[in-house]
Formats: sequence, structure tokens, C-alpha cells
Amino acid sequence: MAAKIGHRHRDTLEKIFSHSSSGNIEWREVVSLLDTLGSTNWSHNGKLKVTLGAETEVFQPPSGKDIDEQMLVDLRRMLSNAGFAPATSG
Repeated sequence: MAAKIGHRHRDTLEKIFSHSSSGNIEWREVVSLLDTLGSTNWSHNGKLKVTLGAETEVFQPPSGKDIDEQMLVDLRRMLSNAGFAPATSG
């Protein structure tokens, strides 16, 4: 993991990769993490365009405070492809 990631962002990354579902992963925490790791741009329709590594994804903010299951899957893919997945012991 990159040294520029603070403890709050490390905690958010850990939640993203360790939770079996999206419960209790707050959208605001995800946005803060993505602002730090990649390039983000809010569009006029309220969606967040994120570029992380070579990949760009557009996210619709959740209706509640927590992200949904599909967003969790998309975030895991993006973060893994950009090299931010936690190391696994083997």
C-alpha cells in the first residue's frame, strides 16, 4: 500500500476488502479514499467519475449513507487493478 494513505483510508480499504457485504461502508469514506488515490470529478447529474490507474468508472451515490453490493464489487475490482488490494499471506 502506498505510504501516502493515512490510517482512515487504510481502514476504509480494509473494510472494502474484508466485508462480505457492503453494510457499514459509508459513501463519504469511499469518496474520501478515491479522492486520495485517484482522480474524481462530480458531474452535473450528481454522479462521481473516478479514474484510478488505467480504469475509469462512474458511480451513482447511494440513496442512504452506505454503499451497495454492486458498488463494493466495482470498488474491489478497481482498487485491485490499481494495486491497492491488501497483500494476502500464502
